Amino acid sequence: MFYQLYELNHAALQPARLYADAVRLLYTNPLNPFSHTHWGRSVAATAELFERTTRRYGKPQFGLAKTVVDWKNVEVSEKTVWSRPFCNLVRFERAVPAGRKPDPKLLIVAPMSGHYATLLRGTVEAMLPYADVHITDWVDARMVPLSDGSFDLDDYIDYIIDMLHALGPDTHVMAVCQPSVPVLAAVALMETRGDPFVPSTMTLMGGPIDTRRNPTAVNLLAEEKGIDWFRDNVVMQAPWPVPGFGREVYPGFLQLSGFMSMNLDRHIIAHKDFFMHLVKHDGDNAEKHRDFYDEYLAVMDLTAEFYLQTVDTVFVRHALPKGEMTHRGVAVDPSAIRNVALFTVEGENDDISGLGQTKAAHDLCVNIPADRHAHYMQPAVGHYGVFNGSRFRSEIVPRIVDFITSYGRQTRVAVKPRLVRAAKR
Repeated sequence: MFYQLYELNHAALQPARLYADAVRLLYTNPLNPFSHTHWGRSVAATAELFERTTRRYGKPQFGLAKTVVDWKNVEVSEKTVWSRPFCNLVRFERAVPAGRKPDPKLLIVAPMSGHYATLLRGTVEAMLPYADVHITDWVDARMVPLSDGSFDLDDYIDYIIDMLHALGPDTHVMAVCQPSVPVLAAVALMETRGDPFVPSTMTLMGGPIDTRRNPTAVNLLAEEKGIDWFRDNVVMQAPWPVPGFGREVYPGFLQLSGFMSMNLDRHIIAHKDFFMHLVKHDGDNAEKHRDFYDEYLAVMDLTAEFYLQTVDTVFVRHALPKGEMTHRGVAVDPSAIRNVALFTVEGENDDISGLGQTKAAHDLCVNIPADRHAHYMQPAVGHYGVFNGSRFRSEIVPRIVDFITSYGRQTRVAVKPRLVRAAKR
């Protein structure tokens, strides 16, 4: 009943949110003389802070209308090119001149871990000038009717394989955080079967390939509690009247609570600073806060079967690095990967996937030729800095672009890309 109580509480606060929003509008109206006083701005700031901390944030938009290709501004449009009940594959179609040599096809596999794929907006934006970008747009499990069936880790792997088939040969795949494990598993299965649509390169970024290395608080919690604790304490039924009413899910608000509790003091300070920015009429910094938290606080539910299978496979049993992971009864063997170039990226201060956890993929993929392995550790960034922010754009993106262009099947070279090297402090 906890999920139902959460929904009831949210509904009960709706009149208060509406009142707070009305107060905010009143005390920010330039025709109101009090809006120009410290007291009036304090009232408006209090009202906005209350409304923002009690609302439910809907799915954000990517909002990427333009990019720069060959030093020219071109328009970008979103197009769904593949669809299943739990995921849509979105292509960012660029209006490039006809007859231009095509850029590499890039499949970005976004995490299905509570946030929407729009969390990778910066990742997509940074790659658009260099690649034909596609991204997995996962669907909120509470919005999927029970009649559409279940969705677990095996289905996730099947989805990745199906999408690679839909995109065709010479596709490059990039997995950000959680999907590093299912992407590596999907590629291993495709290589085992001799699948002609196996990707040309595989880039794994901040992923939990082997969480026994430098375990973080997230990893230690999973090992300490065990899978039964998660089944008994975090799995709930989606409430009425959502389309997925009755589906067993891991609610997004619980995932968000866990992440925020890891850095609670930082979030409290951020909201205090937001209040002061509003009072001081510092619009730019206030808008930066809104932009960040509009994205960060927008969460989605996961199916219980996917969440539990992932926790058990990746964080409790460490099945992939131990050679014990299976997909529908078939062993997942990373040593079967021979034709895919592998690039791993980690952040020095990552508190979600510790240093070495992603790099472990190289120890598993022993049959990839030595000159087609590359690893990069970005100094002075945490988990989100691995795929977003100024250091990502200036230090990591050039290495990824160099890697995928060097190892595309139509442009393959026999040497390691020159940009893929350890950064100097």
